[in-house]
Amino acid sequence: MSAQRYPLEEYFYPGNASCPGCGATMALRWVLKALGKKSIMVVPACCTSVFMGLYPKSAIGIPVLNIAFAAAAAAASGIVAALKARGKDATVLVWAGDGGTVDIGIQALSGAAERQTDFIYICYDNEAYMNTGIQRSGATPYGAITTTTPILGKREHKKNMPRIMIAHDIPYVATATSGYPHDLFRKVKKAKEKRGATRYIHILAPCPPGWRFDSKLTVKISRLAVRTGMWVLYEVEDGKFRLTGPSKALLDPEKRLPVEEYLKLQGRFSHLTREDIEEIQRWVDRQWELISKMVSKE
Repeated sequence: MSAQRYPLEEYFYPGNASCPGCGATMALRWVLKALGKKSIMVVPACCTSVFMGLYPKSAIGIPVLNIAFAAAAAAASGIVAALKARGKDATVLVWAGDGGTVDIGIQALSGAAERQTDFIYICYDNEAYMNTGIQRSGATPYGAITTTTPILGKREHKKNMPRIMIAHDIPYVATATSGYPHDLFRKVKKAKEKRGATRYIHILAPCPPGWRFDSKLTVKISRLAVRTGMWVLYEVEDGKFRLTGPSKALLDPEKRLPVEEYLKLQGRFSHLTREDIEEIQRWVDRQWELISKMVSKE
């Protein structure tokens, strides 16, 4: 899309309390541009609850309901029911971190998806509980240092939440990242148009303080996650899987950069041994083998 076709309206305002270089705020700006003003946002406990600020001086220009950690999808389900009862139409968005999605909020999300509740759920994944002190979550990658995995780093691999949502047989599941806003914008617009059931988007959102990198590197690290194959851009629309953006060219392992190019820029991985890096590379290669099978079925 050309720049001229993007909305000029802003629904996420400058002067907010987010950290410099926050990947989540970069993504949220584009998400709200894609959804527009006729939207209602549900936010469980997470960084966004803090950096959006307090009413009436919120940094978000649409109605927002701040809700308990585990209850985002349940609250969104209630809003959908209330709108229907009143004959009103609006896009209902859940905007939640990885802790509130892959761990604490997964039960309410799974229930809503099973009921085919009509809202968009977006997880912005900064790969730890950043707002409460950088504790390990189910989305934290293998080897990453957190305050609860301070010596060797996490010894388990990242939970694949998008694949879990694909198993719910919902009409739209996609991945995105802050470093490729055109891809993100297109996917949010598509999710908005596919009404009638739950739609899910999972955004990788680099976090400078949590990942221990200079804030000017957010976009570079976001793009390296894709170029190394650590993060795969794709969408599953009505059961049809397709790679998107730069990931379309990366089925050939020779075209993927070594994972070390991504890991070496982040302090959370500075302790890794050569064996650790090789284990992460093997994990990435295994993920791509699974993706290759999904592509071959189409």
